[in-house]
Amino acid sequence: MNGGESANLQALVFKNRGLLLALPAAALLIFGRPDLFSITLGLPLAVIGELVRCWAVGYSGVTTRNDVVTAPQLITAGPYGYVRNPLYLGNFITAAGFAIAFTGGNASAVRTALIVGCLACMLAVYVIVVAHEERFLRGQFGERFEAYCARVPRIVPQLRAPQDRNGSWRPSVLVDAESKTFAIFAAMIVALFVRLRIG
Repeated sequence: MNGGESANLQALVFKNRGLLLALPAAALLIFGRPDLFSITLGLPLAVIGELVRCWAVGYSGVTTRNDVVTAPQLITAGPYGYVRNPLYLGNFITAAGFAIAFTGGNASAVRTALIVGCLACMLAVYVIVVAHEERFLRGQFGERFEAYCARVPRIVPQLRAPQDRNGSWRPSVLVDAESKTFAIFAAMIVALFVRLRIG
């Protein structure tokens, strides 16, 4: 695959990332068998992931909902000082929490397959999405983005953020940017307890 084809594939995956990430959720809804113990373990983890996401979106704003990559400024403050992709890290933690919560009553092999499969699907999408975003940011901000990449890890957060911080947290953004995410999160919780009741 040449550079142009790779860029086109990345753009296509980025545009359809919501639909692609709905597939693991659908698998959990269809095949998951939650129990009270798995919900007790998984749901708090899902909430932590959502809080990380909200922290990130409060800095990055409504651009997180666009079908194409946009970045009016290079945000390096808040969670972006610890890790370059805090929003996706939050999503991954939330997904891990729901995967645990939904599969407590499944046989061990099925539970493992569902958890690993769901998270692997997310990881595959995010590998492509992050590459696409970084290509854009490199073109948009050049050496500033390269310097940021040198200071801040891509996936695993560092313990101390650099002093160079750009951006501020705006809680008002969450209403516009996260209403859909909050609705999906609530629907997953309702589905979790419905599945618990019907077995």
